[in-house]
Amino acid sequence: MLITRASEYAILSLIVLSKTKLPMDSETLSRELSISKSFLAKILQSLAKSNILKSYKGVNGGFILEDEPSNISMLQIMSSVEGKAPAVFDCASSLGDCPSDKGSICTIWPFLNKLQGKIDSFLAELTLADILEEE
Repeated sequence: MLITRASEYAILSLIVLSKTKLPMDSETLSRELSISKSFLAKILQSLAKSNILKSYKGVNGGFILEDEPSNISMLQIMSSVEGKAPAVFDCASSLGDCPSDKGSICTIWPFLNKLQGKIDSFLAELTLADILEEE
């Protein structure tokens, strides 16, 4: 699946965080978005580990964007929370890596690989700023 719930929640969280100058804690953010606090906390930690968010500890702690929305791509966000680049299909990235050893006779792989490339390029170019403009 290309866009999972984790990716969706990450994008929604980043939209909210892009509109604040002060760090927001995961509890406040989970209430505002009606998302499970524990699930959201994992997502926010992934985004912080990928340097998309900056994490502050303590009483006034929380999360804030590490960079400008125009410098944060959808591919970065989705790869961060999914632990890998988003995929349209579950297949090897090259015919030689086919786990079923049938890559040489697969007729759909070239199409799916081309589609994946176009989606990767689109997500790399689409930024959080682009999403904010659509609001």
